Formats: sequence, structure tokens, C-alpha cells
Amino acid sequence: MLSEAQQKHVLELVKETRSLIYREMGKEKVTVKGAADYVTNVDFAVQDFLKSRLEQEFPQIAMIAEEKENRNLSPEKSYWILDPIDGTTNLIQDYHMSAVALGLYEAGEVTFGVVYNPFTEELFHAVKGGGAFLNGEPIHVSGLSDFKDAVVSFGSSPYEKERAKDLFPVFYRVFMKCADFRRTGSAALDLCYVACGRQHAFLEQNLKPWDYSAGSVILTEAGGTVTTWSGEALPYLRNSDVLACAAQFQETLRELL
Repeated sequence: MLSEAQQKHVLELVKETRSLIYREMGKEKVTVKGAADYVTNVDFAVQDFLKSRLEQEFPQIAMIAEEKENRNLSPEKSYWILDPIDGTTNLIQDYHMSAVALGLYEAGEVTFGVVYNPFTEELFHAVKGGGAFLNGEPIHVSGLSDFKDAVVSFGSSPYEKERAKDLFPVFYRVFMKCADFRRTGSAALDLCYVACGRQHAFLEQNLKPWDYSAGSVILTEAGGTVTTWSGEALPYLRNSDVLACAAQFQETLRELL
């Protein structure tokens, strides 16, 4: 577990990426990795910066990150789990719904997480057992009681469009029971928006560890629940379906999946 001083230091490192992101966006280069799957020089610059600085400060903690190979992972070890830019397609389109997401995995759970949107300068963070915060102020999931008034966000799995024929009937069932949908293009931000009450639930299939790790501890520390679609604990070191919500809506959503 990070000390309070270490937590503050990591938060400052993540906030330092803002100037780097803006600088690199000025010379943007986009590489296509797959269908609707992109990486830019911004992703690599942020990853290289945080990897270098974290290795200096915490040499005993390895890193799992989107733009690197992640082999021989052990659940007994500690890892930083990094998405240098969650919402790369948004970044390319100048949509300003992208975030740096960094979680700390220790002995089977994520104990610290930070999600930072450099465009809005909103920094969400949490430490296990210590609560969740937005720019230093405590946050909590919504106390909304009726699901018909709920705003639900979803991920459409754009890298695997063959899932659409099975996913969209699920989305239809949820949509018909809630107030409205949101589609931000950033799982990390969706989890944080549920954590602070802007949204009431989020669901997506086959998310990678760096998509959901940081946001999951922020959400749980804000009083929410996050599991697989079948109700199991998140695995963190492998891909997973994610169902996240204010606790009072978990049963309703599980019945609709």
C-alpha cells in the first residue's frame, strides 16, 4: 500500500502529463492497430514518461501497459496498470473525453487508482479503504432509487463488431428500463462518472486490465459495485466484462443482461 506521501507524488506525476499531451498533440501521428483501434505518439509519450518516472521511484513494481508486451504476469506480484490514453479515438477527433488511467495492483486487488482528464483537468483518485475523490473533494455514487430515472453508459466493443448482434439486444433491454444512455468512448471516465453520480451504471464486454483497473477502485471506494457480467470479482490481470453501478441497481441490471 502506498503511503500518503507516495500517493500525492504519483498524483502529481499523472498531472504532469497534461503539458506533454498538449505538446505531442501538436505533432500528432496515428497508427492503426486494428478495426477502430488506434495508437498515437501521445500514447507512447505518456507511457514512456510515466514508466520512466515510476521505475525510478518504485523500482520493485513492474508495469502492465497498453502499448507494451505483458508477459509472464504473476498474481502474487505488484504491478502498475497503465492506460496512457484511454479514449484514443476521442483524442484523434479532438473530443476531449480521454484520460490517463493508472492503477496499482497488489496481491490480487487494485489498492490505488487515478484517472485524469487533461482537457477538463478533473483528477479522480482513490486508495483502498480511504475513500474516493475528485480534485481532492470526496465523491459518492448517486442515491437515486428508481432505475427508470437512471443514466447508463455502455461500451459497444468497437474492436469486435461481431459482438454487436448479441450486445445490442442487451442494450435495448436496459435502455427500455432506464432514462437514457451515454456513450463516452472512455471506460475509465465512465467508471469515474458512476463514482461521482453523473451516471448510474456502466457496462461493457471484454475490457482490458488497463481499461478498468484504476476506475474500479475509485468506484468501489465511492460506494459502488463493480463485477463481471456474471457477478464475479474482476480478474485485473486479464480481459473481463465489466458491470459497474450504484449498488441499488446491481440486481436490476443483472436481470437484464
